[in-house]
Amino acid sequence: MISFILFGLLAVLLLLSVPIAISLGIASTVALLVSGKVSGSYVPQGLVTSIDSFPLMAVPFFILAGDLMGQGGLSKRLVDVGRMFFGRYTGGLAIIAVVTCMFFAAISGSGPATVAAVGTILLPAMVKDGYRPGSSAGLVASAGSLGVIIPPSIPMVIYATSANVSVSKMFMAGAIPGLMIGAALILYAWYDARRQGLTPSDERLSGRQKLAILNEAKWALLVPVIILGGIYGGIFTPTEAAAVGVIYGFVVGAFVYREISVASLYRIIAGSALTSATIMLIVGTATIFGRALAIEGVPMALSNAITSTIDQAWLLLLAVNVILLIVGTFMETIAAIIILTPILLPLATALGISAEHFGIVMIVNLAIGMVTPPVGVNLFVASRISGHPLESVVKGAVGPLVVMILLLLLITYVPALSLGLPALFGM
Repeated sequence: MISFILFGLLAVLLLLSVPIAISLGIASTVALLVSGKVSGSYVPQGLVTSIDSFPLMAVPFFILAGDLMGQGGLSKRLVDVGRMFFGRYTGGLAIIAVVTCMFFAAISGSGPATVAAVGTILLPAMVKDGYRPGSSAGLVASAGSLGVIIPPSIPMVIYATSANVSVSKMFMAGAIPGLMIGAALILYAWYDARRQGLTPSDERLSGRQKLAILNEAKWALLVPVIILGGIYGGIFTPTEAAAVGVIYGFVVGAFVYREISVASLYRIIAGSALTSATIMLIVGTATIFGRALAIEGVPMALSNAITSTIDQAWLLLLAVNVILLIVGTFMETIAAIIILTPILLPLATALGISAEHFGIVMIVNLAIGMVTPPVGVNLFVASRISGHPLESVVKGAVGPLVVMILLLLLITYVPALSLGLPALFGM
């Protein structure tokens, strides 16, 4: 009865377009109160204790760092570097979009932030150069999902907290899969440009112009080196790295590129605070939802049902991929991680699957969910920025989605792609 209330009320609220955090909170509160197994103070206490975590402090810092760097001119310089290297190839602008998303992913840790920062600059230019609007927006929306796969990644921090594994090891495990997906999307961008009949740009830059572009962009190119090098070099923790990123982004944006004013700083901080508050509310209510499931014994029942029919790792991974691809179409990434990790991870580890490898599989699945309707947040961001209908953007994302799903299967069944780099560094 309680499980029916929990899932039934959540489904009704989601169908009524109630925000995911509010839906999770209402469904959990009603179910727990009806069950009578906990006191009325359980929910507010849970909201506080669920976000009382040092690793989670990295989330608002990475969000603010990404916003500061996006508004401070760093993303614009990355685009200029991309034009210098890839502008003369067929599909140059599309390739630049993917490459810039990969760089910005190593700054922001967020899919929607990556789409917004890169799409604002490149989508108008791509349409002007003859790219189909829907295809361009769909590609940028898909490449933006690299923001949660290439470290640092906000969902990786959430997963590491939920699974009690090292954030640094998760970051390292996501590096090769993220770069592989990025490389595959670059090949797709080249192929799609040829299919559209687009020709390379005839613009040629002199050696002096190239050096000027690199010199102008050096501060932006240093960001991944500072953040990831500091983490893997043991200089600071991922949480401290996020704080360093905020300081660096502010100093470079305000005093080097001088594109952050007092007025824009207020807007950046306010926007980042709103995004952080939304994520933390989702973390809190999703945790309460997960605890309500545990109180009702749903994880154990589901575990017994799955283990009674699946006793091989490859079958479990296949089932998990199907489940997560479906869940990703209608549930926000962070909420899905917090709710599903305690349910699915014990099943995986019981069959000898590494928690880090399983985490990468989960995050890649949910990254794909960012570009699958109805809750494909990257699609909505790309549609808003490009000014083109959502249906057009969805059609443009079909090709990149196929590529990402194929890479997902490779990552799923070749654990060395996730675990090789951490093992190389003795993690």
